[in-house]
Amino acid sequence: MGDSRETGLMKAFVCGFPARHSRSPLIHNHWIAQYGLPARYDIAEVSPAEFPAFLASVRDGSAGYVGGNITIPHKEAAARLADQVDDLVGEIGAANTLWMEEGRLCATNSDGIGFLGSLDEGAPGWDRISTAVVLGAGGACRSILQALKSRGIGEIHVVNRTQARARELADRFGANIHAHGLDALDEVATGAGLFVNTTSLGMHGEAIPAMPFERMRDDAVVTDAVYIPLETPFLREAARHGLKTVDGLGMLLHQAGCGFEKWFGKEPAVTTELRQLIIDDMEARA
Repeated sequence: MGDSRETGLMKAFVCGFPARHSRSPLIHNHWIAQYGLPARYDIAEVSPAEFPAFLASVRDGSAGYVGGNITIPHKEAAARLADQVDDLVGEIGAANTLWMEEGRLCATNSDGIGFLGSLDEGAPGWDRISTAVVLGAGGACRSILQALKSRGIGEIHVVNRTQARARELADRFGANIHAHGLDALDEVATGAGLFVNTTSLGMHGEAIPAMPFERMRDDAVVTDAVYIPLETPFLREAARHGLKTVDGLGMLLHQAGCGFEKWFGKEPAVTTELRQLIIDDMEARA
């Protein structure tokens, strides 16, 4: 692969395994065209075994990349292998954005930025609450917990089928994070102002557990980290109870701008045009 510094073409990537399903190229190449940049955003499908060598090629310039996004399953490895990580990566233990700076491979995590940006856009004032419930304790949960803490949400309940995994997150993120099994869902949802699904439940059409949305505040917000389908079973059920819902697509869109600014020096906007571009692609692939 040629060095982009020789051709004048700035190149960035999304790296995962698999990665061919990623909508990130649509987002970034849309912004590249909008700004008329001599740049390109590629998909790099790299196995876990090959990932360290891939990052080494980014670091030494032989891959020709100015940086890129990291997705499943490489986020934790990227945090370990980067030369310099910021406080967010240190707290979360995972990185989704890499860039080169003075010969060093730097890392941050913009998933929390995407989560907050999506809620701020879709439900302004959502953070005037005292209690949130987060379903799931997987990788996506870490960034969301950090983001909720940064907004000063006083009480956050992590509910997971395996309570020990939820407890690990509670131990990691502090005293206001409480770990529960699924049997506590009714109790912790009572009076809560935000419900976040971070699991893949319902993504493939399977039934979801009964959700006690009727126990939440009348003005509560329900959001989902999943964006395929756009209206997940969680969001559909919440809407049936009259609650405000925010789909997961906003999180994908709002997390992307951080990397674009690092690589190309432009601060892009998330617009209705861009959102519709991704929706059209989702419908075409359905």
